Amino acid sequence: MKRLKITIISMTLATTAIAQGVMDVHSHLITPEFVSSLEKEGRLMDEGFPLPKYDVYNHLKWMDEAGVETSVLTLAAPQPTSAQTVRRTNEAAARIKKEHPGRFLFCAALPLPDVSKAIEEAKYALDVLKADGIKLATNIDGQYLGAPELDTLFSVLNERKAVVILHPHRPEPVNQQVMQQTPLAMQEYLSETTRAVSNMISRNVLARYNNIKVVVPHCGAYLPLAIPRMKSLTPVMQANKMVGEIDYEANLRALYYDLAGAHSPEVIRMLLTITTPDHLLYGSDYPYVAPQVLTQNLARMKDYLSKEPDLAPFREMILYQNANQIFK
Repeated sequence: MKRLKITIISMTLATTAIAQGVMDVHSHLITPEFVSSLEKEGRLMDEGFPLPKYDVYNHLKWMDEAGVETSVLTLAAPQPTSAQTVRRTNEAAARIKKEHPGRFLFCAALPLPDVSKAIEEAKYALDVLKADGIKLATNIDGQYLGAPELDTLFSVLNERKAVVILHPHRPEPVNQQVMQQTPLAMQEYLSETTRAVSNMISRNVLARYNNIKVVVPHCGAYLPLAIPRMKSLTPVMQANKMVGEIDYEANLRALYYDLAGAHSPEVIRMLLTITTPDHLLYGSDYPYVAPQVLTQNLARMKDYLSKEPDLAPFREMILYQNANQIFK
């Protein structure tokens, strides 16, 4: 009887491990306060397309249908100018996390470009609201990640060993004609992400603040192409005193990559030229993509991660283990 009980327990634990739900590190919270604030400022179309509607119960419904156990919420673009709106959004995210234990985490927004207010909000969010990390836009009003004035903020985040989720915002400046003809989400968001991360690397931001883990969205944008080019041109730039020493290994160690968007076996293999399998994470981009499409995309990912011999060993790592590790 004792041996039977042990066997049953072992089988239950094994089944639980196999049934482990997916962890989604790329989903967006769109609160009424956020929408109202943008509407008052006349900025609802700042990013070139309307904001989708968000409802936490519809989000949970999709998660249950798709097999997503936990989603990490971040504030969508554009960035509100009001620090009060940012605070209310962070508090709303904290309430959702509390009301639905185990289903949601959140990374708090910051009221940049005001660095002192951003530091104040980061401390409040991480220490009081118990945020699971921080969301940073690639730029706010032309203040790009990697700018020297942000070093004090990164120092605070480094002390707290923060996880930082990046998301592209409208570039500054932007060509309106190009934006209308080729909407930001089609291409420029990838350029914008690459621009911001490259700017951080060129100043050794991630090497200097090496307790921070940074999640790069949308399959790493153009970084698999940009990193080798940056490395090859660094000696020329240094000879012309345009950049200093760059510790590429230390910078790249800080970077994780979500697979929201056009994921495929080929994209994963390309990412693995600049990172390792333990730095790849599942992301959906809910609610910007129709739920049925997201469900199909996740099923397709599970399928190729099971069937591709070189990727199959990393299936559980990508779907949930890596994310659980960085957010533990």
